[in-house]
This record gives sequence, structure tokens and C-alpha cells, in this order.
Amino acid sequence: MQTWIRNALAIWTGNASLVADSIVVADSKIEAVLAAGETPDVAVDREFDASGLVITPGLVNCHHHFYQTLTRAFPAALDKELFPWLVSLYPVWAGLQADDIAASTELALAELMLSGCTTTTDHHYLFTDAIADAIDVQVAVAKQLGVRVVLTRGSMSVGKTDGGLPPDHVVQDADTILTDSERLIEKHHEAGQEAMTQIALAPCSPFSVSPELMRDTATLARKHGVLLHTHLGETEDENNYCEKHFGKRPVDFLADLDWLAEDVWLAHGIHFTDQEIARLGAAGVGISHCPHSNMLLSSGICRTQELEAAGVAIGLGVDGSASNDSSNLMQEVRQAFLLQRMHYGADKISHHDALRWATRGGASVLHRQDLGTIAPGQCADLAMFALDELRFSGSGDPVAALVLCGAHRVRHLLVGGAWRVQNGEIPGLDLAELQARHRAAAARLARSST
Repeated sequence: MQTWIRNALAIWTGNASLVADSIVVADSKIEAVLAAGETPDVAVDREFDASGLVITPGLVNCHHHFYQTLTRAFPAALDKELFPWLVSLYPVWAGLQADDIAASTELALAELMLSGCTTTTDHHYLFTDAIADAIDVQVAVAKQLGVRVVLTRGSMSVGKTDGGLPPDHVVQDADTILTDSERLIEKHHEAGQEAMTQIALAPCSPFSVSPELMRDTATLARKHGVLLHTHLGETEDENNYCEKHFGKRPVDFLADLDWLAEDVWLAHGIHFTDQEIARLGAAGVGISHCPHSNMLLSSGICRTQELEAAGVAIGLGVDGSASNDSSNLMQEVRQAFLLQRMHYGADKISHHDALRWATRGGASVLHRQDLGTIAPGQCADLAMFALDELRFSGSGDPVAALVLCGAHRVRHLLVGGAWRVQNGEIPGLDLAELQARHRAAAARLARSST
């Protein structure tokens, strides 16, 4: 099945040297990118009229916690920085049930898809007897919606009694974590081009897992060829914790545990010295910049320019909806643009930089060279935005308008050549029913914590 997507208002390919006027999609891949006046070499099965639409590569979300959609704007967690914020929420999250995982995953994925996201990660690190199969539930929901996912089997093994931050009843022993990690890889991970479901391993943070678990997780991941992920460099509190408990800063901690490597990506990556940035770049580590979360928790600003200059791949992440309160990746693009421009200056950061982080940058962080750009041979993952809302009226440059005027919802979304959003709706998904189920889960979780 070949589809000729034509008459678009603008197409942003993610590659300045590749200017597109129309796109030919053949089944799950992009067959051709045509310049103005060009037509397909072969007969197409259908034409799609993209009049009035701005087309970008599908957006890539590099960091999230789906379950946190159940604790948005949670009263006990308001106006706190990271450590006290976590302490206030851990007891609430400990009450999660299997149905909560399903509802929060479905709602987070729907919100991401409607914002233009075709590939997302999730960092689920909290397990109890009630949600031991949380990742399996997430896999099932993602397959139902038809979105690409990199689901990370997170972990916490050091509770409050042993000097960690989480309460003891939400941590697991290392053997349980490693056994389940290997089970999930063998059951769900798809390798290679066009993969829809992938597994990565993700100890939560230096203040919630043991050094031994960090090292053993890295060994297991490399045995199976999957990526590694963790939080790092998010706050100065984390630096102080590492220096107090390990006698070293977080980057040195990573290096000693074989985590300073190209199969690793980090969430946040704010509080690094110039020397540490150079080491991260030399090692090929990737970083997910999470501007909304970093601003809400007053964590700091990721030094994207220095990191990229050192060789670090930068992607964007919405982070958990309890520290962002939204799972809208297109809004994250705008926030990254504004925050980084405030930090570096108006002539140093453009809307192209922010879009690049959300597409090609994110694909690079996740080692997915088949994603992130519009080019022949790439996966047919496309986001199509209409500029017919009040916020866009009077805009000149249509691509710049996506970022500057605040696009927030796609009109159409293709994932692997399949139409996953059509006319602003997800086919087959009853959003009203989903929201009712999700709100009920959130209310029950809040009651159970009091």
C-alpha cells in the first residue's frame, strides 16, 4: 500500500539539507521524499491531502513515569523540591493496583500520541506484590494503542532503613529485580529496525539502589544487548548524597560501576562540571532534558549546548506527570525552546533546535537510527499539525509557529504507516470512559494514602 501525502503547508524533515514538498509512504516505511514539482515514480494506491497541515517526524519522548498521571497537582507534594517531594509521594504510590497501572499507562500514552509522540519511554521503578507485573500490563496497553515504546524495568533496592530515600515496603531485593528484568527482556524485547516494543533496564537513582545492583544490572543488560537508564545529575541534593555515602560525585559513581558507556542514557543531567560533561561526551552517554519538571521542582537547567558540543546526544522527556502535570510532548518542545533561550540567549537557540531534540535527538538517545527524521527508508512515523486555531492566527513561518505559538495537539498521527490519530481522535478509544476510569483510580489512590 503506497500513500502519497501531498499539499502540506510545510514539512520539517529534521535534516536541513533535505527539503520536502510531499512524502510517499509504502506500508510501514517512507518510500520517497519529493521536492516541489516532483511526482512518485510509480502509481500510488491513495493520495492524502495534507492541505493546511505542518508535518514533522513523530516526536520521541525519552523519559516518563506513566503511573504519576494519577497524582497530578497532588496537594501534599506542592511547593517542594525533589527529595521532600519524593518523600511525600512514595507512600501514595505504594498503594498502586494493577488496574491503576493499566489506566495510567493508557491515559499517558493517549496524551502523548495526541501531542505528536510516536515513540515513548517509561521508567517504572516502583513494584509491590500488587503490581509485580506492571511492565507486562504496559506492554499490552501499548500494543493495543499501536505506539512504539521503550519500557524500562526500573528498580529500587535500598530503603529508608538502609540509608535510601524510599520507604522499605516499596523496595525489592536484587535477585528478584534481576530475575524479573531478564524475564521481561526475553518475553517482550524486540531488537532491530522497526521494533515496536523494547525493554531497557533502569535502576532508579544512586539514592535508591545499591552499587552492586547497578553493576549487576549493567552486566545483565549487556548480556542481552539492551539499553541502560537512570536519573542522574538532577539536583545538588543528589550530589551531596553521593559524596556522603560513596565518597564521590555521581559521574564518578557511574564510571566505577561500568555505567559510563554509550548504551546508557540519563534523565535530567543538570549538575555536571565541565570535566564531567567532557567525560559524558567521550563515553557517548545520552541525556533526556526535562524542562517542565526541572522548573517545577526548581532543580536547575540542563546545559544542552555544552553537552552537545562534547558529543552527548540530547533528547526531550516530559518526565512524570506529578512533576510536570502534563504528558504533552509538543508543549515540552516549546518549554525547552524557551528555557534554553533564556539560558543561552535569543541568537543561540532556535525553534529548529527544540524540534531536533524532540525528534532526531531523541531517536539518537534511544539508538533508533530508523526514527526521528523524514527520509527514504525511515519508519513512517509522522505528526501532522493543523494551524487553524486562534493561537496560530497571523503567524508567518508555519514551522516556527508550532513552537512559538504553542501547538499542543496533532490532527493526524502515523506510526509505522498506520493512522493512530485521525482528525484529532484516537480511533477506537473512548476518551470520556478512559478519563472516568482514570479519575476514579486517582481518587481511590488518594483516599488510600490518608
